[in-house]
Amino acid sequence: MNEKDIHIIKYSGEKVKFSIPKLYASLKKTGAEEAVIHQIIDKVRDELYQGISTKEIYNRAFALLKKNESHFASKYKLKKAIYELGPTGFPFERFVAAILQHSGYSVQVGKILNGKCVKHEIDVLATKNNETTIVECKFHGEQGLNCNVKVPLYINSRYLDVKEHWNKNTKIESTLTEGWVVTNTRFTEDAIKYGNCCGLHLLSWNYPKENGLKDKIDYLGLYPITVSTLLTKREKQFLLNRTVVLCKDLVNDSFYLDHLGISINRKKRILNEMKQLFNSKNH
Repeated sequence: MNEKDIHIIKYSGEKVKFSIPKLYASLKKTGAEEAVIHQIIDKVRDELYQGISTKEIYNRAFALLKKNESHFASKYKLKKAIYELGPTGFPFERFVAAILQHSGYSVQVGKILNGKCVKHEIDVLATKNNETTIVECKFHGEQGLNCNVKVPLYINSRYLDVKEHWNKNTKIESTLTEGWVVTNTRFTEDAIKYGNCCGLHLLSWNYPKENGLKDKIDYLGLYPITVSTLLTKREKQFLLNRTVVLCKDLVNDSFYLDHLGISINRKKRILNEMKQLFNSKNH
């Protein structure tokens, strides 16, 4: 059967046609060599069947990449790694704060702010050039779930309540200028329409186009520790519980690996994987 006739099942349950160019593009972003990419595509193509899930295709491509270079496989599993920041949304909030910090903002996580009507707990408060941004993070632990219009509606009302109090307070030096909604999934069309209409900045896995979360992570080289193919689930959770969220953080604070009782050789392999990830960031 020709691969053009194969339909695959997405995480959402939607049935779509299998696309070689899409698979090629996702593998190309890892930085793997052309020969390796084409080998993987050929093997995946040989194993296709009607109704195969995107998860099965991903798992196969991931396993084949891992055989070559673990840091290529780490980049390939980036989307899954963001979901693994759960089960709570707190590591995701710290991850978003790190992206903003590396983009020139000073950041605070989990601040209680007064609004005109009530107090609000804000996920991330980011300030640059005397302008402050309120950032609310919407984390989903499962693929296939989208952020609908209710999310920006709710967050915009909170933003406006805080803004009215903030900008009347003469003791605050900065001006509150923007509200953000950041999610690790996708926004529905209505959510994007509303966000654009009311002036909220929306950031999701793939939005805005070519400047979404995945693009910022690749560009800045800020990979979460959950991308590692060498750390176990328990080890990742240990690190997240100690607010070690980025590969970069672990390279700088490698003593956490000693607390886990990791051998010298394995520690070297883990840190090498993470250094290679940072060095392979896209510019």
